[in-house]
Amino acid sequence: MGLLLDRNALSQPRPNSAGRREFIRGAGALLGSSALSAPLWAQQGGGELLVSNWGGDWNNNVINALEQPELESKGIKILRDLAAAPARKTKILAERNLPRGSVDVAHFTDADAFELNQQGALETLDYSKIPNAKHLLPGVQKPYFVPFYISGVVLIYNKNRIKAPVTSFADLLNPEYAGKVGLIDQIYFNYFLAMGLLNGGSMSNAEPGLEKLRQLKKAVQPRIYPSHQQAAAALASEEIWITANYNARAAQWKADGIPVEAAFPKEGAIGFEGGVCIPKRARNKDNAYRYINAMLTPQVAQKIGKSTYYAVPIDNANLPPEIQSIDFTPDQRKRINRVDLAYTATNQAAWLDWWNKEIKI
Repeated sequence: MGLLLDRNALSQPRPNSAGRREFIRGAGALLGSSALSAPLWAQQGGGELLVSNWGGDWNNNVINALEQPELESKGIKILRDLAAAPARKTKILAERNLPRGSVDVAHFTDADAFELNQQGALETLDYSKIPNAKHLLPGVQKPYFVPFYISGVVLIYNKNRIKAPVTSFADLLNPEYAGKVGLIDQIYFNYFLAMGLLNGGSMSNAEPGLEKLRQLKKAVQPRIYPSHQQAAAALASEEIWITANYNARAAQWKADGIPVEAAFPKEGAIGFEGGVCIPKRARNKDNAYRYINAMLTPQVAQKIGKSTYYAVPIDNANLPPEIQSIDFTPDQRKRINRVDLAYTATNQAAWLDWWNKEIKI
């Protein structure tokens, strides 16, 4: 999956076990002396939790929306392991056969979580310990992964340059936009799925999309950008007029002053989920469940929606009017195409090779 936000490959070493010994000593001291003699988080019986996440602005958003107000302020001591997804997946896979691992909660995309689960590295979740999960939208709950934010690949276009209604992924092939269509390397596989929908394909059959991608290249000679940020700059400068990207990006770019609008394609958006999982060897599973349950509250959903422009996966978020546009309508939710993660994982390497040889050159 492509990265969603600016995620710096930061790392932060895990403190040694002295913190846990301190907690045990502090908890024992409460039995014989004033609670004031122990750290605040120990007084409240919070314990600790190591959270694996991307760094940069994304991690700051998670801290401000969830971790500080819902957990740290209530006594849980959060330790953070910040890095890009591949490094964090490698760590969890390396620890899956140990008696105890180092990570308690891990943030990943749905595709990364699927891969980890296929390799036996994730806990099968006990949803009785996540009461707020009853508010999850239909179709998003997985046995090993709980979504935190969702979106879908839609059409994004410059409203000053494109006046005709934008209604379908087929609009990307419109010869009137030759030289003005942009595609993003980071989410290349979504284009296989989107083009496949135009040619009798499905989320489990992208083969028909190959011919459509060839037709797209011939019709409009799309510009290929390495990242979301570069595509945004191209839209702002009018180097391109139309692209397909996450609905969240349209909301973010519009808020940044770029004159864009999002159009939900009649074929349906290509769904995306980001969220959390619990590694099988997590040390602090009770607090991990507490983390996930807090994640699924309206107050957290409102904050993460406002700071990231991603829609949220719960039905009681009550988003304030100023950010309601980040969400999908009930009808649109029904028409989101949910990616067949097993099929995508099997074919992604071959697609990337084909993309590099047939579309990028």
